[in-house]
Amino acid sequence: MGILRVAKRAVVGRKLRSTQLGETLLPKRIALPVFASDALSSVAYAPDEIFLVLSLGGLSAYSFNWKIGLCVVAVMLVVVASYRQNVRAYPSGGGDYEVATVNLGPQAGLTVASALLVDYVLTVAVSISSGVQNATSALPWLSGHEVVAATGLVLLLMAINLRGAKESGTAFAIPTYLFMVSILGMAAWGYVRYATGDLPLAESADYEIVGEAPYESFTGLAMVFLLARAFSSGCAALTGVEAISNGVPAFRRPKSRNAATTLLLLGTIAVTMLMSIIVLADLMRLRYVEDPEQQLMIDGRPVGPDFEQHTVIAQLADALYGATPLFYFTIACTGLILVLAANTAFNGFPVLGSILARDGWLPRQLDHRGDRLAYSNGIVVLALAAVALIVAFDAEVTQLIQLYIVGVFVSFTLSQLGMIRHWNRLLSDESDPAARSQMMRSRVVNAVGLAMTGTVLVIVLITKFLAGAWIAIATMVVLFVIMRSIRRHYRDVSSELEIDDTDVTLPSRVHGIVLVSKLHKPTMRALAYAKVSRPSSLEAVTVSYDADGTAALQDEWERRGLDVPLVVLDSPYRELVRPVVRYVKERRRSSPRDVVTVYIPEYVVGRWWEQLLHNQTALRLKGRLLFLPGVMVTSVPFQLSSAGLASPQGARPLAGDVRRGIEVTPKDGDGRE
Repeated sequence: MGILRVAKRAVVGRKLRSTQLGETLLPKRIALPVFASDALSSVAYAPDEIFLVLSLGGLSAYSFNWKIGLCVVAVMLVVVASYRQNVRAYPSGGGDYEVATVNLGPQAGLTVASALLVDYVLTVAVSISSGVQNATSALPWLSGHEVVAATGLVLLLMAINLRGAKESGTAFAIPTYLFMVSILGMAAWGYVRYATGDLPLAESADYEIVGEAPYESFTGLAMVFLLARAFSSGCAALTGVEAISNGVPAFRRPKSRNAATTLLLLGTIAVTMLMSIIVLADLMRLRYVEDPEQQLMIDGRPVGPDFEQHTVIAQLADALYGATPLFYFTIACTGLILVLAANTAFNGFPVLGSILARDGWLPRQLDHRGDRLAYSNGIVVLALAAVALIVAFDAEVTQLIQLYIVGVFVSFTLSQLGMIRHWNRLLSDESDPAARSQMMRSRVVNAVGLAMTGTVLVIVLITKFLAGAWIAIATMVVLFVIMRSIRRHYRDVSSELEIDDTDVTLPSRVHGIVLVSKLHKPTMRALAYAKVSRPSSLEAVTVSYDADGTAALQDEWERRGLDVPLVVLDSPYRELVRPVVRYVKERRRSSPRDVVTVYIPEYVVGRWWEQLLHNQTALRLKGRLLFLPGVMVTSVPFQLSSAGLASPQGARPLAGDVRRGIEVTPKDGDGRE
């Protein structure tokens, strides 16, 4: 077994048979951390984003933080309720893409797909970057190395997910549950201390906030715009809700019911944690601003460039626990869940990619399962795209968050509209009063969801477009165009490959050409194979750019009495590929109904560095000849002794050796007997 194969087995694990797919399905206790970690992790940065935006309006704007939190909660509850209907109506795993495609048409489905693909990539980039940013609160030495740390974490997640959904879910379940315990425990302890009159203030409570000029008065249109922007930033808490609808096939039976139950658990836990943090931060008079150096004042003076602003959770944990193990436990769990939140995308992106590939919108390689029955190609593509974003935006959450949630609310809105069309279609054929009543209630839920998600989408587009959302929108448009081009290519190829009357007509003749560079064993094998193939005519062709060498080859050809004519092609400019291609074209032009078969002898080496010692002429020739119509290219390999390294059996008998009684002695790695 080669070094690369050993390394692959160490990272990925042993192969699984296709019949073992059922063993990889997830129970609810594992599915919750796998698919809900993204939505749950938003507790770690959604409050931060609300406070950041409100700080632009000065301290008076902070009085709206819990009200904005309630608006976000209302949208989340409606979205969760509507997605519980989605997973029951469309359990195949297509999620929003399938709902939009079936009910609104392929173009709407493709719009949803492009939005979700962009959102999944952003989920990984934002979650990992946020996790690294939180980790710097406890590990100051990470400051300045966020990009390297984030890239390493993405690659680590990729490696874990290549081992399969069940193994990655099992590995991530405990950290996710610990995060729930840490946040709910911290909130509970804070409320107990508040009830007893012992609630401490946050470290930033004594600072004054200076708002920005357009919002400082916090009145009129400026106030409305600022609140809308804070609300749109807080709606980042809704990302990840759609992942469960895309991952229904990964659940154990009954799939739809288990997915709906997991959605309910997700909504309940996420809402509780989000509001607990926002209200607790308000009670502890926490301050969190976008530009601390300019916006935070102490005794009428700016805090200066040396001030280090900690995240919302870090400030709360520090005030409640101090420098105790509980503080580090909370920070560690927060940083870990932000990293693991990316795992939701690693489960959603490959599944969606496989469905799009199956429908012809993406390359078909994305529909292939790897050794561990995971969609390995999709996992790798997601990781590389996320790393590119992290490097491009320097792992800055504030910059990345502006690109966020646009895609997910595009999919939310079109999905709700699609579900309304779905219920309308079913109602037109349903006569049972009880069933009709249930469908009408479901339609109302989706109608409310459409109104809410559509409103949020408009707010997000207005408030975030110039701040960076245009990049996400432009990327969606590019993806949309690319996927349409891929679909058109597959459609054209399928049309060209359809059998017609000309495909059953035999060629008039087959003309064989054996390419010869020198007279050695590979050439003799190619000549023998060409003769056995019985073409209508056969000739050998060599290219002459050394008169003496060509003369020597002709002399040896005649001396050995080879019965195949040798044609010499002159090459005054010492080219090899072009004269051969020109000659083959001439043969085709002279007899268009004939087929030309070119036999290329090539020897095979076993060590990677030996490849560098040969000029790969055969590869270049094949690359040119394959584009010529009516030309068949046949490689005739000759394995050198080092090629035995590729097989544990060493040298193997050639065809016919056993029948003729020829024994072959196995050789060691150096080719010695």
